[in-house]
Amino acid sequence: MLTGIKETRQDKIFLALNYLYVTIAFLVVAYPLVYMISASISNPKAVASGAMWLFPKDITFEGYQRVFQDTRIWSGYANTILYTVVGTTVNLMVTIPAAYALSRRDFVGRNFFMGMFMVTMFFGGGLVPTYLLIKELGMINSMWALILPSAASVWNIIVSRTFFQGTIPGELHEAAQIDGCSNLKLFFKIILPLSMPIIAVMALFYGVGHWNSYFSAMIYFNDSDKYPLQLVLRQILVLQEMSAQGSGMMDSTSATALNNKAEVAALVRYAVIIVSTLPVIIIYPFLQRYFVQGVMIGSVKG
Repeated sequence: MLTGIKETRQDKIFLALNYLYVTIAFLVVAYPLVYMISASISNPKAVASGAMWLFPKDITFEGYQRVFQDTRIWSGYANTILYTVVGTTVNLMVTIPAAYALSRRDFVGRNFFMGMFMVTMFFGGGLVPTYLLIKELGMINSMWALILPSAASVWNIIVSRTFFQGTIPGELHEAAQIDGCSNLKLFFKIILPLSMPIIAVMALFYGVGHWNSYFSAMIYFNDSDKYPLQLVLRQILVLQEMSAQGSGMMDSTSATALNNKAEVAALVRYAVIIVSTLPVIIIYPFLQRYFVQGVMIGSVKG
């Protein structure tokens, strides 16, 4: 019967330092989240004065009430969900087949195509040529201006290719060919069911990117009804800052009213941050198992 290994003094010190590091890392990550949640349901004056630094004070749900009553936020929510779902679908339809093709040893010219892909990682046309191209293609003020230019990430293609090379054995391809299976049938019937970890990881990467994106919409959209949620949130932040700057040039009554509006805007800001991040927080636990498998790609060889 095996006995437990006795820990040395150095092992105990190392373990204690690990616990200390993990605790500090947890506090650094958890504090902003807890602060945002508390600030979204606290009296804005307590937040502005610093009286609320962790737990809620003078609980109020006015921020969430205003969020749910604001049609811009609901419109932005609907737009963001649409752009995220369609964009992530297009990303996966481009990334996964491209990565699988580049992973096949019998694919003629795969090194050439991989080299061409790599060039785009280091050289780009810039914002102005890209805008002119989008304009010439007639995609200004269209959701395709957000989706098609970023349909594939070369880095994600490389990661996916590594997954296929390290996970899908060549013998599987040979066995399928002997049984008369075509490449298309092999991909849809065998490869895709075995590729759920990398598909989940890519969906999470692309989905979070689309969900948090606002700059492209700010450049290509003219119609505010098509703004994504993050751009609506940015407008709220900008209006709040302008209100705070303008309060110093007014009389006391106007400045007080404006400050009250700024406090309410701050309350709405925290509520919108929680509302905008909630879907990602809800979805991540369901993808965590695949995500952990995916990020370990290439770390262990055996």
